Amino acid sequence: MPAFRFLPSTPTPGCLPLTATRALDAFPIGNVPLSEHQRCALAGAWPKGEIIEVYPHAWLEPADVAAFMAESTASALVDAQGAELMLRSGATGPVCRAQGSFLLRFAWDLLVANERALKLRTDWQNLGDCHASLYVDGRLSVGPGTRILPGVVIEGDVVIGAGCKVGPNCYIRGSTSVGNGCHVGQAVELKNSVLLDKTNVGHLSYVGDSVLGEKVNFGAGTMISNLRHDGRPHRSMVAGELIDTGRRKFGAIIGDGVHTGIHTSIYPGRKIWPGLTTRPADIVDRDLV
Repeated sequence: MPAFRFLPSTPTPGCLPLTATRALDAFPIGNVPLSEHQRCALAGAWPKGEIIEVYPHAWLEPADVAAFMAESTASALVDAQGAELMLRSGATGPVCRAQGSFLLRFAWDLLVANERALKLRTDWQNLGDCHASLYVDGRLSVGPGTRILPGVVIEGDVVIGAGCKVGPNCYIRGSTSVGNGCHVGQAVELKNSVLLDKTNVGHLSYVGDSVLGEKVNFGAGTMISNLRHDGRPHRSMVAGELIDTGRRKFGAIIGDGVHTGIHTSIYPGRKIWPGLTTRPADIVDRDLV
């Protein structure tokens, strides 16, 4: 029988601390699990009497999938680093090189995937209760039961889930995804970030180029830095090794259930493991594990 076969998810140490509490293929990108994005990219690309194996941690672009399926002798779809994304069982031909698809190796790759997901999104609808002063310069999707209070400014592509409270007087820049049941409050700025369900950034905070897990609570005045003084790409520690992220702008990776004290400052590229806390005015200059 011709079919797509989804390979089992494997540990992804480069995506810690986010994968300490979930498999990577279940991670919400644009508020949709990675596995569902894969199924959407594969829709309509039916194997012709063959088995196509799909790697669970691959971000797949529909155009790359179509090109691979059309190239019937190709043995694999690979990304720019040569990592396999899809395999044609039993094939021994040349590989097909992806133009936009890639393997998610590190936590900051989720920011790229989120940017791609929002760019590809076609279902933009506002089902929330939005104050008349809401200003949108871009595309905005709002889930049911979400309230957007006075003075909120949206710029670029932004997705906000169901049952959230946003505002007053906050600034959200794309590409940003906010999960269900979140609170983004007074004088908060979000930029190019991912917030998972039930996370609160309530007062006077900046979150840029960052990923926050579920049920995170930022105390008032928590700030994430995302730019080096010399403008060079950020590095981040993975398994005891400093890895070049390739990103000029990169904030922090925050695990599920992290709580920060008021006026916490977080250096770029730092990670905080699930359930940990900071004290008021703490400076996070290394990973908290």
